[in-house]
Formats: sequence, structure tokens, C-alpha cells
Amino acid sequence: MDIKGEKCHSYGAKSIAIMQPYFFPYIGYFQLLKAVDFFIIYDDVNYINKGYINRNSILVNMQAHKITLALLGASQNKLINEIEIGDNASKILKTIELAYKNAPFFSEVFPILNNIFMNKEKNLAKFIGNSLRVIASSLGLHTNILYSSEIEKNNTLSAQYKIIEICKKLGISIYINAIGGQQLYDPTAFKNQNIDLFFIKSKPQQYKQFKNTFVPDLSMIDIMMFNEKPYILNMLEQYELF
Repeated sequence: MDIKGEKCHSYGAKSIAIMQPYFFPYIGYFQLLKAVDFFIIYDDVNYINKGYINRNSILVNMQAHKITLALLGASQNKLINEIEIGDNASKILKTIELAYKNAPFFSEVFPILNNIFMNKEKNLAKFIGNSLRVIASSLGLHTNILYSSEIEKNNTLSAQYKIIEICKKLGISIYINAIGGQQLYDPTAFKNQNIDLFFIKSKPQQYKQFKNTFVPDLSMIDIMMFNEKPYILNMLEQYELF
């Protein structure tokens, strides 16, 4: 089944992606979200230190600059949805404001970010889930976004078998994962459950930032600050499925 560069549901099959919540993630995350019918925020798995759950990079003084959402009592022994955020959201927002105040789409994007950062939600998974929903809505994306903790399932299952169970619970026939997960899943295990497994790979893309040499792999914040909505939607289609 060759569906490279196409939305899976255009073939009449329900499709799903399951990803841990990431803090204003890179464009590939949103390509995955746009490509499927159901996007599941994997919030009832263990938190991972030094990952992208609470951090990402933006452009500051022409260089990649890490922004990190403060957490309270974060531990790899806790589930993501058991962790609360700290009190540095306003500080991050100010950093973003100073970094992008001269960007071409600042006046359109900053109110969206302000709405996200001023959200009173303290639960890490819910806070990030809200940010994903707000950004998706601002781009006109209509993917159903759910939390894995809301789906009744056997939580004693591990790795791909829990993913397969979620697919079966929702009546899903296509599962798509980020390209980095190729070594984690066995296509035969999915095929035995009548689920087609695919991996999404972003095509290289560049866009004009300020007058600097292009700095790649930044947060979706950077993309939104420098590109109008139709162009971003076109960027979200620049991928291949394997």
C-alpha cells in the first residue's frame, strides 16, 4: 500500500498516531498530527528526563536557544500526567517576545502563545495538550486529539502491544509513528492484528528567518513567527510515509 505524502484517511481507513506530549514541538510532530484522524497524547507513560516533554529551542540572537518549562517533582518514576509545571511560563513568554518582536507574523502569533502560557492548568500533560490543541486550531487542523489515559486498556501491556490495544479499542487500521521509532515496532505484530504500520519522515525545508543563516530544527513557534498560515500548511504536507 503506497500512501507516501498522502493523508491515510483519504483511503477510507481510520489512522492514528500516539506520541508523548512535547513542548511546542518541531514541525515533524505537527506533520504527524495532521496526517492522521486520531492523535493520542501518550500521557500515562513514564516521564523521560532531558527529552522534549518540557523543553525545545527557539531563535535567540541568531542562534538556537533552549527554553525549558519548569516542573515540580519531576521523576522518571512518575507518569507524565502525574507531574505539575512550575512557575516560569511568564518568563519563557517574555523570552519569546523579545526574540521575535520583529518577526513578520509576531502580531498574529504572540496572542496565541500568550493564551497558551497564561493557562492556569498545572498538570503537565494537560498544559501541553492544550497548547497542541490551540496551535492545531489556529492552523485549521481538525484531527481528533485525545489522551491515552482516557482510553480504557490493559496498562500492564508493554511497548508496541499497548499501542496495538489502543488501536483495536478505537477501531484503527493504520498506525503511523515518527521515523525515529522504526526500531521499536515489529510490522508483523501489527499486521497480525490487521493494522498497517507506517513511519513518517519529514522532507528537508528552509524558510527565511531574520537575516541570519537558516537555523534548522527549532520549535513550531519559530515556523509560525516567520511564515504565513497557507505556507505552513504546505510545509505540513512535505513528508513521506514508509
